[in-house]
Order: sequence, then C-alpha cells, then structure tokens
Amino acid sequence: MKSQLPETTEELMHAEWKDFEPAATELASYSLNSDNLYEWLADWSTFAGKGFELYNRLYIARTLNTDDKQIEERFNTFMDNFYPELLATEQKLKEKLIASNLEPEGFAIPLRNMRSDASLFRESNLPLLSEAMKLSSEYDRIIGTQTVQWDGEEITITQLRPVFQETDRQRREDAWRLSMDRWYADRDAITAVWQKLLPIRLKIAANADKPDFRTYRWQFLQRFDYTPQDCYSFHDAIEEVVVPAAYHIYEKRREQLGLDVLRPWDLDVDTTGLPALKPFKNVDELTKKTAIIFNKVDQELGQYFSTLMKEDLLDLGNRKHKGPGAYCMDLPSIRRPFVFANAVGVHDDVATLLHESGHAFHFLESCSLPFYHQLNPPMEFAEVASMSMELLAAPYLTDDHDGFYDPSEAARARIQHIESNILFWPYMSIIDLFQHWVYENPQAAMDGDACDEVFGKLWDRFMPGVDWTGLEKYKVTGWHRKAHIFAEPFYYIEYGLAQLGATLIYGNARKDQRAAVANYRKALALGGTVPLPELYKTAGARLAFDSKTLKEAIKILKDVLAELQTQI
Repeated sequence: MKSQLPETTEELMHAEWKDFEPAATELASYSLNSDNLYEWLADWSTFAGKGFELYNRLYIARTLNTDDKQIEERFNTFMDNFYPELLATEQKLKEKLIASNLEPEGFAIPLRNMRSDASLFRESNLPLLSEAMKLSSEYDRIIGTQTVQWDGEEITITQLRPVFQETDRQRREDAWRLSMDRWYADRDAITAVWQKLLPIRLKIAANADKPDFRTYRWQFLQRFDYTPQDCYSFHDAIEEVVVPAAYHIYEKRREQLGLDVLRPWDLDVDTTGLPALKPFKNVDELTKKTAIIFNKVDQELGQYFSTLMKEDLLDLGNRKHKGPGAYCMDLPSIRRPFVFANAVGVHDDVATLLHESGHAFHFLESCSLPFYHQLNPPMEFAEVASMSMELLAAPYLTDDHDGFYDPSEAARARIQHIESNILFWPYMSIIDLFQHWVYENPQAAMDGDACDEVFGKLWDRFMPGVDWTGLEKYKVTGWHRKAHIFAEPFYYIEYGLAQLGATLIYGNARKDQRAAVANYRKALALGGTVPLPELYKTAGARLAFDSKTLKEAIKILKDVLAELQTQI
C-alpha cells in the first residue's frame, strides 16, 4: 500500500480521519483479481487493524479514567467524525471482496459474515450507532462516579466487596444497603439514559428494514447457528435442571450459617465460619501468582501472560473514576491484548483475571492467522476460551511457596467458584429473558417502572432461596446494575452457552488434563475461520440447549464439589 498510515502508538492516538482517508481511497480503487488478492487483503488488514485499534485504545483510555474530560472529548470526537467513516469504508471493502467472487483460502466464514454485514449496513445508521455508543459511555460515567463513605473513607462501591465476605452479619448488611442505596440514587439518571437509548436502537432496526431490534441484533451478532427459540429452550432447561440445584446451594448455605432466612448480604460470606479468603495483598502479588498458575497449565500460555506483564498490558486495580467491570480488549495492529479489571483483594478477582486472560490467550493463539478479518471468533466461543481457563487453572491455585492458598483454602475457593457457576445460569436467564421482553415490547419497555416489574417477576421465577422482603426496590432495579443491557444488547446468552461448553471441557480435563488443554488451544487457534459448532467440537465440547447436556454438566460440577468438601 502506497498510502502511509500512523506507525507509532503515539501517532495513532492523535490520528484523524484525514490520516486514514488516502489509504481508504487506495484500497477502494484496487482492480481486484486473483494475482493481487492476498496483497490487497494484507493491506486491508493493516488498515482495519489500525483503525479499530484506535477505537479500542480510546475506549481503554476512557475507562481507565472516566473523569478525564480531554479523553472523553477525544473519544466523542472520534465517534462523531472518524468511526462512521471507518465503518463506511469497511462496508465498501467488504462489498468489493464479495463482488469480486474471489474466495481466499480460510475466508469461508469471514465471507459469510461479510455478506451478512453488507446486507445489514445502512449509512443512515452510522450516526445512530455513534450516538448509542456515547450513551453507553454516559452510563459508564454515572457508574464511575459512584462512591460511598465507609469506615471514615470515601471508597468506590466495588471496594465494599470484601466487606460482604466478613463474618459480622450487621456490617455485611450495612455495607450491602449502603451500596444499593448509592445505586438507587442514580435510578433516574440511569433510566434517562435508557429512555434515550431504546428509541435509537428501534430506529437502527427500522433503518435496516428489520421488523424489530432483536432480528437486527441477531444478524449483527452473526448468530447463524441458533435462534431466539433455542434461547427460550435453554432457559426452560435451566429452570428444570439448574434452578433446583441452585436452590439446594442456597438452602445448604442457610443451614450452615444457622439462619431462618437467607438475605442478599449472606451470599458471599464463607459458610465455614473461617475468615474470608484473602488471596493477595496488592496487584503485583495478584499478577505474579497468576503467572505461576499459567505456567503450570501450559508453559506457552505462561509465556503469553509474561508478555502481558512485561509490556504493561494489564491494569487490574480498582480506583475512583475507573470504569466498571473487567474486559480484554484486542490491539490488532500490534497483535496484543489488553486486560482491564477492578481487583480489590477477593477470590473473584483471581477468577476474573483467569477469565480475561483466557480471552487474551484466544487472541494470541489466533494471531498466526494472516488477516484481521480471520481473527474474530463468534462471541459464544470467545467466552468458552475465558470460562474454560477459570476451570483449567483451578487445580493450581495452591503452591508450596507462591500459591494464592494452602490446600484447604484452595478447596474453599474452588467450592465458591463452582457454586457461583451453578448460580450464574439462572441469573443469566433473567438478563437474557429480560432483553427478549424489552424488544418484543419496546413501547412498554420505555417505562422504567414496567421494566422493574418484569425484571422482578423474572427474578422470582429463577432465583428462589433468597429472601428480598423489604428490599423489593433494589431487586426490581437489578437491570440497572447490568452494563451489558446498556452497552451490548443481547450479549449475555453467550456466557450461559459458554459455561456449558467450558464445563464439558473441564470434564475432559478431569480425565486427561494435557489432552484437554491441547484441544482447547487447537480450537483457540482457529480464530473465526470455522463455524461455531465446529469450534465447540474441536475443543472437546458441543453447542447445546437441552436439559440432558445440562444434567451432564451439573453432575460434573457436583462430583467436583463432593471431592473438594473432603479437603477442607
């Protein structure tokens, strides 16, 4: 490619569309044929990699400090001026490749996706998509400012999490109510964001000639291998198989704690009466001990994690004005991932780092593929990569000198993790079914009170075992506390399907750890070049929505729980 693109990260961070436009024009003007196809694909990969890396870097910068007005302005300017042009250029280049009737090797699935994207693209949607992203940014800003006074200090809500594990029940309740009150104080602000966001999504679907936003989103998410009805079947199977298992966990917890009823602030404290697990004192200790674990899982995976440490591609500690949650963001131009988290010293932080590192390994494994558009796996399998790593790494939480725990503590941590996996499936069903209701009833969903009512009913259906009497206003506004609803609509079923796949992979590892890890890595290396069911099969799992497969998974997890109970 004759046109020059920004070379260094610093140049890229200050780039404007005018710096990319000559390359965009050159790529669009190619007379494409079999002789120059692969050269053109390589140039396109460079262009797309740098363009989307700029978006990702600005997103990272914005979440690292939600109070940085300069970054916020830079991000919004990018979304208004650069991003629509980037998407429009990508559309032109996809159409160019499709029209050529050329079939590059390893491009069957990317071409399928491109044809789908091409039929969905509408230039009129570009400013709407940018506006939706800015509203998502506004949601993050609201969450990023949430602090409370606790023990004489101003701290973030996330920094209250260790208190929920303390044995003093009154302190747990006080902390829980304080955090919920702080969330509830933003109820009107969050609902206002929602009421601006929902009409934009409906307009996007209408512009794309889709009957509703769910249909639009299904195609946007490239869900070729299952339908909304499959999701309903999966939720019914979860209600049949998993909800009783979850209820049993809650009842066992209630009995072990000696309580008449289990309340929301009783869900994280250790039922043994022992002090809460404290796996690390600071982020440096978290990263070093995690590195040891990955070297035990697989030495090459350990090398991947060492690269993240050496190249400053981890930001793991919680602080004021940092965005919520955790993520792994690809930097495709330099073929590196970046991991973001909000660690405060609890076991969840360890599990989160294992999870996000699984995403990072997925990207690094697929980087041997030559072209940018081969690197994007379906999200359902991207989550298999991360959730499997939580389970594959779990046996190595203890170490003679440098582990997070002694053997008894490791057993407690693993029990906590496996029980939370079981409890997650019903919660996932609530979030996914809530979104199905929203986009089947968009006019009703404009009313925040109507959303509260539906969310509360779904909660009662899938989450028996915890008493929310007198706490109903916090229960029904739980949808405010799930960022995916605001930022990534319908992106949640992936976690449930992936957890099922990951559990099956873990079942294989219990028989032959080395072979299971090898199959896992082989599947990761395929990137986005084969269909979703084939990715599952290569990894040693299967894409499924039925109660029979869920029963198999629950049995694996129950067997592990029984073994771990003997080690405490």
